[in-house]
Formats: sequence, C-alpha cells, structure tokens
Amino acid sequence: MVFEAKMEDSVFISYCVVAGSFLFFQFLFSIVSPRISPNLSKSYKKLSYGKQLEWDSSIVSTVYSLIVGTFCIYILVYDDAVNADPIWGDPFQVKMNVAITCGFLVYDLLFLARFWKEMRDPYMVCHHFAVIYAYGYVLNRGVLPYFANFRLICEFSTPFVNIRWFFDAINMPRSSKLFMFNSLAIVVVFFIVRIAVIPSYYSQVFATFGTEGYIRLGIGPQVAWIVSCVILDILNLLWMYDLMCGFYSVVKSKLERTPTRNHAD
Repeated sequence: MVFEAKMEDSVFISYCVVAGSFLFFQFLFSIVSPRISPNLSKSYKKLSYGKQLEWDSSIVSTVYSLIVGTFCIYILVYDDAVNADPIWGDPFQVKMNVAITCGFLVYDLLFLARFWKEMRDPYMVCHHFAVIYAYGYVLNRGVLPYFANFRLICEFSTPFVNIRWFFDAINMPRSSKLFMFNSLAIVVVFFIVRIAVIPSYYSQVFATFGTEGYIRLGIGPQVAWIVSCVILDILNLLWMYDLMCGFYSVVKSKLERTPTRNHAD
C-alpha cells in the first residue's frame, strides 16, 4: 500500500511537471520571444508572419534542448540507482526530465497543428507521437529510466540546427566562415549524439533481453520501447542524410565562389 501510494504521488507530480513545462514553453513562445527577438536581431520584424513563428519556435526549442540535455548528462553521471538498474532503477529524476520533455512535445504538437499551413512537418509529428507513446510508460510506471534518459542526449544537436535556421533567416551568406563552421558542427554533433551512439545503445538493449527485469516489463512496455526506438532511429538516419546533403551543398557553393588562380597570376 505504501509503495502504491508513493507511485501514485510520483505519477501526479510527473503530470504536474508536464503541465508546468507546457505552460512555460508556451509562455516563451507567445510572450518572451516576440518581445526579446527584435532586440536580438533587427531582421526579426522584417520577417514574414510564418518566419516569425518559426523564429519564436526555434528560440523555445533551443531553451528546451539546453535544459533537458544538461539534466540528461547529470543523471547519466550522478544517478547511481538508474545506472545500476537501467530497467527498474529509481526513476524519479528521469521522470522529471521526461515530464519536461513531454510538456515541450505537447506544446510543439499544438503549435504544429495550429500553424500547419506554415509549418507542415509530418516527420516531426511522427517523432513527437513516437516519443510520447514510449515516455508514457516512464511517467506512469517508472520503467526503463536509463534508456529513456539516454535518448535525450540527442537534444544537444538541436541548438546548432536552430542556429543555422537563424543564420538563414537573417540572410547570412552561406559562404561565410561562421555559417560554414556551424554547418560542420551540426553534422559532427548530430552524428555523435544521434548516430554514433546507436550501436552502444542497442547493445545495452539486447543485454537486457531475457533478464528478470525485462520479463517483468510485460509486452506493452517492451513493444513501446523497441518500436519507438526503431522509429526514432530511422528518422535520425533520414535527418542525418538531409544534413549531409545540406553540408555538401554549402561546401560546394563555397568552392564554386572561391576564385581560382592560373599560372599567369
């Protein structure tokens, strides 16, 4: 009875954090960004309505990624209970991080639905629903804390992607050194936190198969865990391909604009 009461309290707290997270990110989008962005860049007021929406959304996602990514690393380093038992370890800190994530995802889904004509991003919708589906088990049952938290490492690539969007929005030349450096940083960081970790992640997943902790999960969480991971990694591979193509086009454009010297010069 005591354990069940604690679980109920933990679930209640988690959903309170989800609600608070949603309200916080909605406040950033609706109030904070429109007020501070004109001071950050004079180009903001010159943007179209759709571009201003994307700008405000990028501000929000950057703040979110820095909060959740930092918390993620802290848990991976210092949460001994989760590291010792990746399936059933004390999930409280992970649940708070996941709750923040779910609040952001709800905000972003409503944002995409409200401004679908301007945004139109079906990949992102699939990504968000897959994450919420899997993280629902973390919030309600406290299972798989290590693996749930590990997936959040990927958020460290988000600020670089948003910076590139800001550069494009203010018409920074793609041949500039700053744009080139950020384009390279996107590819490198995205590869490290989303692609290079795939073998390590799945080796840890496979290591749990057949264990008592894995069997205790039941079919529902097992399916949600594996299916959502596969969907997310397919999306990550597709995005990685798009980033590589984008970086190649930037480098190619830079080389084409570089004047060549002949032997007579």
